[in-house]
Amino acid sequence: MDNFSITTVQDLGVHIRQIRKKAGLTQANAAGLCGVSIPFFNAIENGKGTAQFNKVLHVCQQLGIKLEVKLPEVD
Repeated sequence: MDNFSITTVQDLGVHIRQIRKKAGLTQANAAGLCGVSIPFFNAIENGKGTAQFNKVLHVCQQLGIKLEVKLPEVD
């Protein structure tokens, strides 16, 4: 599986869209699977920065996306 750097909400949206399409899901199918509305799912894919973070994390979990934090190196 590929790893990607996510530096913007738009980056995350692009990857969510790619994963959804690779799974053969429509936005409606994916929203239903994740338990969110179609407009909310659309907003995530379009990089809307005001989406509720807990819901975004839930969508990622439902789609099998694992988010990891890389801490800065401290001397």
